[in-house]
Amino acid sequence: MASDPPAQADPADSAIDSVSVLSEDSRRRMFAFIRRARRAVTRDEAAASVGISRKLAAFHLDKLVDAGLLRARYETPGGTRKVGRQPKVYEPTDAQITVNIPDRHHELLADLLLDAVLTERADENATQAAMRAAAERGRQEGEAARHETRPGRLGPERGLTTCERLLERYGYEPVRESPTRLRLRNCPFHPLAAKAPDLVCGMNHAFLSGYLDGLQVNGVRAVPAPEPGECCVRLGSGDGEPADETPRGH
Repeated sequence: MASDPPAQADPADSAIDSVSVLSEDSRRRMFAFIRRARRAVTRDEAAASVGISRKLAAFHLDKLVDAGLLRARYETPGGTRKVGRQPKVYEPTDAQITVNIPDRHHELLADLLLDAVLTERADENATQAAMRAAAERGRQEGEAARHETRPGRLGPERGLTTCERLLERYGYEPVRESPTRLRLRNCPFHPLAAKAPDLVCGMNHAFLSGYLDGLQVNGVRAVPAPEPGECCVRLGSGDGEPADETPRGH
């Protein structure tokens, strides 16, 4: 019997935690000093940079490591091995902190548009290439999610439960309106969607339709259902949906 996928940390919560760690003045100044140093920094150097004790610096540095902003290791400065324990040094990670409330994913939209430009076919115009790129990416994401979770056969109710859990990652803020209908309360592409609704909403619809295809959810489709301040698409079984909604895959 297929088991539920393990819970994953919310990227927005992780970003907020990282920002909160940097709210302390000495900690923030040490982090800035280490980033500018362009090399591994010892506790003594970090402490001196803000004028605090080595012990207090160690406390703050460990908080930055726990938040994923710094990495720590043991190294002898200058590369000369000495007798005794090597000092602990700190250097920045590649983590990038972005906090948007509500969540926005403009980088996903930009990446899809870049894919469209780079793969545009002779028989496509720019808009058609963008829709295709969005559908292909959604399908890839759905296939990856299916491989990760191995959910078995997915009917409407279980399929939407899986989608609800996974679409949180993309900032859609899914809300279960009924056992067979999932409303997406947030548009991850706002306010860009308001500037070019036909293009951006069309790509969003193609992405979510491709996602359902890749995840192999039976009896569920993505349908246009715009509401002010929300995502323009709803996921549902089709029961009770307006007759003029676009079928999945269009």
